[in-house]
Amino acid sequence: ADGTLEVLCSDHAPHCDYEKEVEFDYAPFGITGLENELAVSLMQLHHSGRMKLIDVLHRYTVAPARILRLEKGTLAVGRDADVTLLDPDRAWSFRRADTRSKSTNNPFYDWPLRGLPVMTVVGGRVVHADSSLRREEPVSV
Repeated sequence: ADGTLEVLCSDHAPHCDYEKEVEFDYAPFGITGLENELAVSLMQLHHSGRMKLIDVLHRYTVAPARILRLEKGTLAVGRDADVTLLDPDRAWSFRRADTRSKSTNNPFYDWPLRGLPVMTVVGGRVVHADSSLRREEPVSV
């Protein structure tokens, strides 16, 4: 909240299980994190009262785009329609069986989490929609 952390991200290091099932000093660095990173960040930073929701989201969107000099991270005319619709209070838990990564090296399995991306739009095209977003009629994006 004091500006020490400018950007939030994950290196998402999905090493195969056999690579991680060795002594600590011999295992490659990193864990998987892409699938639950946002929820863990929301739990630890926002829901704990340490940071406002807008400040957490800024560190995932606007700040990295600015640092990398990309015309992304905001909604504006002429910009790519890359959007994630988030339910910041949605309760869920990440189960080992749900992982889509090649690795299952994740310390957050079965944690009670809050905050779930429910739709992802990339280049104006819906690439993920949670089943909870049932709609009566087609929606053009």
